[in-house]
Amino acid sequence: MAILGPAVDRQQQQQQLKPSTCNAPSSSDSCKEEELKGVRHLCERGITALPPRYALPPSDRPAPAAPRSIPVIDLARLRSTVPSERARELAALDAACRDLGFFQVVNHGVQSQGMLDVARRFFALPQEERARHMSPDIRAPVRYGTSFNQLNDGVLCWRDFLKLLCNPARLDEVVPSWPDNPADLRDVMSPYARANQTLFRELISAALEAMGIIGSGVLKELDSGTQMMMVNCFPACPEPELTLGMPPHSDYGFLTLLLQDQVNGLEVSDGEDWLLVDPLPGALVVNVGDHLEIFSNGRYKSVLHRVRVNSTRSRISVASLHSLPAERVIGPAPELLAEGTPRRYLDTDLATFLDYLSSAEGKHKTFLQSRRITFPPS
Repeated sequence: MAILGPAVDRQQQQQQLKPSTCNAPSSSDSCKEEELKGVRHLCERGITALPPRYALPPSDRPAPAAPRSIPVIDLARLRSTVPSERARELAALDAACRDLGFFQVVNHGVQSQGMLDVARRFFALPQEERARHMSPDIRAPVRYGTSFNQLNDGVLCWRDFLKLLCNPARLDEVVPSWPDNPADLRDVMSPYARANQTLFRELISAALEAMGIIGSGVLKELDSGTQMMMVNCFPACPEPELTLGMPPHSDYGFLTLLLQDQVNGLEVSDGEDWLLVDPLPGALVVNVGDHLEIFSNGRYKSVLHRVRVNSTRSRISVASLHSLPAERVIGPAPELLAEGTPRRYLDTDLATFLDYLSSAEGKHKTFLQSRRITFPPS
């Protein structure tokens, strides 16, 4: 089973431990302890069947989804000095955020060379090295973990991750807390984080313009807002039809920018079906988050998405999530509530989301449902 490429596989074979005994149904503490060390650890132990805690109920198991292209936004056109060309691309951005909540962006100028490579090398480190950054605290600024919400997930997900708090206004202060192994991780990931923040600001500025929110102070707040990078590893899985890399969920922030390799896995819900996103080479996938749906008073859509896994190839992705400062209370923009337009969402903040996440089950993380205002039938 190819996990992270032939060179890594040979190294793993040389260091192979005895096969795991957690393949058979068991609720033993030892098996649970092994599983909480992550799926990379289980693969290194030589498992040949999916451990029971990763198996979804039959009704929740993913059915095959057809590949589908999603809207493509060309930053070169959005930056055009020709008014008609820029207006068309701005309208396309607005439509993508309203209709599906997902799009791919090309000609973005973000240099991502080395990001996926250093991520692969981090997940290929010995378990003891990766475990230095493990924490049960979902608020930890640097955290290596597994699954989605590992302490509360009823069914575990086939995913390991490294979470890095970026703090755009003070990135240089937080980078020293990031892992120092691989030795070039900080040097590669910190410029990438800065470039993502710059691209995020350009995209959100255009989205605000499309909604008619001009000269809003929210842009200045976003400059000192929150940014978090989630570096994800979805190893090859012995029984991928029984599990998911990530369950159906939506993202909490304004926008998420996703870098991924060419291994398909991301699926998006259009409300009826699951659509397999076919990644364009060099493109970043962007999606609307819960905060932007709330801020837009429902004009833009934060939709459920999930990650499939496969039996032959590991998948690596890096998600950069952007929003307002953690203490900032977010509600619908006042400009969108003019002329008697009803408010459709309760105010929220990051603490509210984290409290919800820490108490929610690991199935269908629909935080937005807890913030929507329901109106009695007329």
